[in-house]
Amino acid sequence: MKTHYDVVIIGSGMGGLVAANILAREGRSVCILEKNNQFGGNLQTFVRERTIFDTGVHYIGGLSKGQNLYRYFEYLDILEGLEFKQLNKNGFDIITFDNDEMEYPHAQGYDNFTKQLVEKFPEEEAAIKSYCAKLQEICQKFPLYNLEEGKPYGNDAEIFQQSAKNYIDSVTTNEKLRAVLAGSNLLYAGDPDKTPVYVHALSCNSYIESAYRCADGGSQITKLLIRRLKENGGDAFKHQEVVGIECVDKQIVSVKTKNGDVISGDLFISNIEPKHTLKMVGEEHFRKSYNTRIQHLESTISAFSIHIVLKPKTFKYLNKNYYHFKDHRKIWNAHEYSEESWPETYMLSMGVRKNQGDWGDQLTAITDMRYEEVAQLQNTFNTVANKNERGQTYKQFKAHKAELFVQELEKKFPNIRACIQNIHTSTPLSYRDYIGCNKGSMYGYVKDVNDPLKAFISARTKIPNLYFTGQSLNMHGILGVTISGVVTCSEILGGEYLINKIAKGDIKAETI
Repeated sequence: MKTHYDVVIIGSGMGGLVAANILAREGRSVCILEKNNQFGGNLQTFVRERTIFDTGVHYIGGLSKGQNLYRYFEYLDILEGLEFKQLNKNGFDIITFDNDEMEYPHAQGYDNFTKQLVEKFPEEEAAIKSYCAKLQEICQKFPLYNLEEGKPYGNDAEIFQQSAKNYIDSVTTNEKLRAVLAGSNLLYAGDPDKTPVYVHALSCNSYIESAYRCADGGSQITKLLIRRLKENGGDAFKHQEVVGIECVDKQIVSVKTKNGDVISGDLFISNIEPKHTLKMVGEEHFRKSYNTRIQHLESTISAFSIHIVLKPKTFKYLNKNYYHFKDHRKIWNAHEYSEESWPETYMLSMGVRKNQGDWGDQLTAITDMRYEEVAQLQNTFNTVANKNERGQTYKQFKAHKAELFVQELEKKFPNIRACIQNIHTSTPLSYRDYIGCNKGSMYGYVKDVNDPLKAFISARTKIPNLYFTGQSLNMHGILGVTISGVVTCSEILGGEYLINKIAKGDIKAETI
């Protein structure tokens, strides 16, 4: 490892990987430092009983030719070598409810989305068309979402001030349709009183345009980004947890890793939790008001997941995801569960293989879980790189929750228990330790229509050579964090210059 780089990036989530690739192609010497055994943040995969599971990326939108993520990946030169399977065009997401045998599809393509839902709600065609038009209208107001130069996060104050729930409720009085339109809100931890309509629109639009799964896991994206980075002279190191950031005269001069290595640089990009970054730099180096705002930002809820290894040839592969709710009237409040009512909702998704046949080999089901349920163990840490046991009580807790979860799945999939070979679990502590998010938060900080600027974090900090990237910059998901990497590099290279290169699909390195 060299001791000095033009750019040092802390953390290797998608935002950091994108920023590293852009800057390396522009002739900068770049180094990524990652604490874990794998690069990629939410793109990490893990293997249980020779079965591959995704940590966080279960499907991706906007990947058909010419669409926004396709064009970003084209610029990053990673399309060749990636293998995806397009989900069911007539229903990539299926919304279902207890005591209702009907399955309500979210289809790909806006015309098809409308067609499939009108079949279920023939009296609501005007409402469904209005909803589709609104989503597209909102997304047009975010320049980088459309590979256009402009403000990173929209230019219309109104879309930051209307809640997703209020908008959907304004479209129709049909309670079941309202629930169906909001049915994938687990994608962004939707809150009835806080979540802005733009979060719903940006989260849903790219999937409606096209929806895909990564064959053999999302880590293939990471591997190609690391390969391209190294081809352009960049370095990336695992097992290098940054434990200190040295600031002298309002400039970051170096970082220190747990292994004792000191790496200096000209620019530093933090792809880790902003709250943690400020503490490592030293809160005295930031304005008190800024530090207070960041430290008091509310994180979105965490999750509990069961990862099921299926017995061979027992459970058919499902080329779609299920979002299930116990009660369609609680579509926005499922996170307010009690011990007796948990889980009130879940998302079920299956992994796909490159040579996928009729039978599935695994599935993952995810539901809400508050960090407080495991907070008594918050001082324990456990990763592949740093193994620790959390004790018998924790194991019993996970086993109990997994059993409750399987009981819930049986209501929708009656034969599933007979198909289970083994169950593995993830709790808020798992997500905290592997992804590095505050309290295991699924989607960064809460966006609140009542205070829309509160959760906005600029890529540029008050320390001139320190930048942020990643899902904390307002948008999450693969597309959101890809854009965050572009936002960060725009601050360094110039927005107009960079977006013009990306829009043209320029994949040749060019020093400026």
